[in-house]
Amino acid sequence: MFGLGNDIGIDLGTATVLIYVKGKGVVLREPSVVAVDQESGKILAVGYEAKNMVGRTPGNVISVRPLRDGVIADYTMTETMLRYFMRRVNTGIRRFFRNRVMICVPSGATDVERRAVLEAAVEVGAREAYLIEEPMAAAIGAQLNVEEPRGKMVVDIGGGTTDIAVISLGGIVISKSLRIGGDKFDECIMRYLRRQYNLAIGEQMAENLKIMIGTCLADGEETEMTLKGRDLVQGLPRQIEVSSRSVCSAIGERVQSIVDGVRNVLELTPPELSADIIDGGIVLTGGGSLLRGLPELISRQTGIRCFAADQPTECVALGTGIALANINRLLDSGKGGILFSARRGRRRRW
Repeated sequence: MFGLGNDIGIDLGTATVLIYVKGKGVVLREPSVVAVDQESGKILAVGYEAKNMVGRTPGNVISVRPLRDGVIADYTMTETMLRYFMRRVNTGIRRFFRNRVMICVPSGATDVERRAVLEAAVEVGAREAYLIEEPMAAAIGAQLNVEEPRGKMVVDIGGGTTDIAVISLGGIVISKSLRIGGDKFDECIMRYLRRQYNLAIGEQMAENLKIMIGTCLADGEETEMTLKGRDLVQGLPRQIEVSSRSVCSAIGERVQSIVDGVRNVLELTPPELSADIIDGGIVLTGGGSLLRGLPELISRQTGIRCFAADQPTECVALGTGIALANINRLLDSGKGGILFSARRGRRRRW
């Protein structure tokens, strides 16, 4: 006996796609990568398998990241990737029993970018598709009471964007979206090593370095990691010891841009809500919130308590699922960050 489809929430991230299914929680977490044979156009791998191919493939095989800065950069590849992931979570459900889907988008995404995400969801089989702004989904997933008349501040740091928002009475009062995230940190690390050590490394090595010893505080405990790459002078493989302070120097400018963004939003926040934020603190979500020393750095520069949410990497996916379960109430109130909706055969903007 088949049901009438699932309620599915999707965190369509630049670095990672997470899918939430009602009653099951987060059932899929895969990198946003597709491996393609350029000669035949054939899709060779999606997700983890494709990510493991990055930098290790023959010339005719490329690994594509179809999402950049939190939005769709390659529509065809995004649709292919979504179709693959949806098929994995929908095994056993007939095609004509379609799903209701909610997908998050950065608060700074344009109307064109939002419609592209909606259309991709409908094309891969959604019966109904909705969009929600990332900071609202993150706040809901972090178990914040977004409907009460008190200010809540959320900073969601993903792979491509950082969304900063103040939320009250079920709506976003002030928001700011920065095209800065984990990918930019990795790029900074790669450039720093080329400049300081004449060493070329790949994206995955830079990401591992950031995760293992990355920090935002130069005065914190120093750790080291052995790094392997290619010497740019001799052209030969070489390994060096890199310290956490070097990583701090590499990403320092980008991290400061995020802190400045938080300060800017606080400056624009109404006084009553500012008082609420002092009491409740600043909540960090997304993979970037796991960067060591970031809560402490924001606290130092704003004077407000800052902390990472429980399960910060899953907050947005959980929030989309919870919001979808309450979609009728959110649409009736005109709040909740629901921006667009679509059904097969017609489009409607909220």
